[in-house]
Amino acid sequence: MSPQLDSLLQPARLAGLVLRNRLIKTATFEGMCPGGIPGDDLIRHHASMARGGVGLTTVAYCGVSPDGLTFPDQMWMHAGIFPQLRRLTAAVHGEGGAISAQLAHCGYFSRNRPRSIPRPRGPSVCINQYGLFSGIPFGGAMDAADIRRTVAEYAAAASLVRDAGFDAIEIHMGHGYLLSQFISPALNKRRDAYGGSLENRMALPLQVLAAVRGTVGRDFPLLAKLNLSDGFKGGLEIDEACQAARLLEQAGLDAIVMSGGLVSRTPMFLFRGDSPLPQMVLLEKNPLQRTAMKWFGGASFPNLPFEELYFLELARQMRRSVTMPLVYLGGVSSAEGMARAVDEGFDFLALGRALLNDPLLPQRLQVQGRDWRSACNHCNQCVASMGLPGGIRCVLGPQAAVV
Repeated sequence: MSPQLDSLLQPARLAGLVLRNRLIKTATFEGMCPGGIPGDDLIRHHASMARGGVGLTTVAYCGVSPDGLTFPDQMWMHAGIFPQLRRLTAAVHGEGGAISAQLAHCGYFSRNRPRSIPRPRGPSVCINQYGLFSGIPFGGAMDAADIRRTVAEYAAAASLVRDAGFDAIEIHMGHGYLLSQFISPALNKRRDAYGGSLENRMALPLQVLAAVRGTVGRDFPLLAKLNLSDGFKGGLEIDEACQAARLLEQAGLDAIVMSGGLVSRTPMFLFRGDSPLPQMVLLEKNPLQRTAMKWFGGASFPNLPFEELYFLELARQMRRSVTMPLVYLGGVSSAEGMARAVDEGFDFLALGRALLNDPLLPQRLQVQGRDWRSACNHCNQCVASMGLPGGIRCVLGPQAAVV
């Protein structure tokens, strides 16, 4: 075992929480909340991650309100699901792990239209690519009342999360959802105090952070998922991402999970590897959407060569910009890569596909040391599997070998 791997597997502090190691199961949308209610599959999924030995497992896309969902079968945080949330956190704690909830709002990027709103809203009036063939082709611009209400919804969701026994919260500020829409110069065209300069575009994310912090207290760990780059010219790029990180650090954020890409435009900038588009087309239920994906989806879902630690150069720039803990995400697939990320000064490592392929990864790393390498082949069929009954899975099948 190298010194870097040894340090990775030792207990680590994140604000007032001590994790058993520095490995984090990153938020990968599970598709396990039928009718918006956390199901038994979701509980088993995160319990298996804890049983395998990760320090922290992250429940993906916990919507802060009904109009913050991209589609109806996503979880939104309200008192009616409190018993299920308690079962979820108790299952993870029973396996010796810690659990985080990723609080999110979709903004304009939605196929979901609750009765309370005529159309989804984000920073600016725009075309809603996701809802183009679902009867909501346009997104509106949030007004002052919308913004105040949304900030309050984040705070209320954070209160529920804390009371349900979660150990941490990740605020989703990436991937083209609401807070990312405000941060990105390509998506935010406002001319008021919430648009224009980066400081203005960061106003809503900082208000959300302050409201959540005021709800959960100083010692409760708050992370944010933030794009290093949107992955296209005119979007958020690394210089402004580093400035955004400094603003978040000054506002008291505990750690940043560094990511990249917009779901609506550049998802493969995040995933890398083989395109999941053919399987996604087969699973799409809306015939118009299916046809559009078939003919035009290749622009957003090209095959993009995978290389280990593909966000490393961008992440290095953020590491030089802040002193706060940083969580490296992006192509961690071997012990050698893990050791290199630790050497680069990153405090925690976030893994998605490698843990879907093998929930026992932390135990296997403990035994195999520098010889460990993930069996994930980056086919990205797990991305398409989110729409299958039972939710996300590795099509190769989770490894079952005894460590």
